[in-house]
Amino acid sequence: MHVRAIRSEADYRAMLAQVSDLVDLDPAPETPEGERLEVLSTLVEAWEAEHYPIEVPEPVDALKLHMDRTGMTVADLVPYIGPRHRVYEVLAGSRPLTMPMIRRLLNLGIPASSLVGKPQPVAEPAAD
Repeated sequence: MHVRAIRSEADYRAMLAQVSDLVDLDPAPETPEGERLEVLSTLVEAWEAEHYPIEVPEPVDALKLHMDRTGMTVADLVPYIGPRHRVYEVLAGSRPLTMPMIRRLLNLGIPASSLVGKPQPVAEPAAD
């Protein structure tokens, strides 16, 4: 198996085409084509992670996405967030999610990193 590293966007697109062709073949994992698919997929995933990173959604966006995917309504969120008016405040962005809300929402399968949000930069201590 001859495999080259991805060094440019053209290399990436060419390898993506190879992966697509192999996926269409649907090879068994233990075959040469299956092993090639696994190796090329790993290289493509590494390239994409470096060049096209997926940002963690804001907490409210993650919650809305989960609602869309599962068909949940505001009423369904009451046990996790609190009264309807509080759910509406959270969804509107006028009230942040609290840790107790986040802990309860974890039971829905939403990743904690999505519910907590992006890490905030740490301020450097002042020099004396």
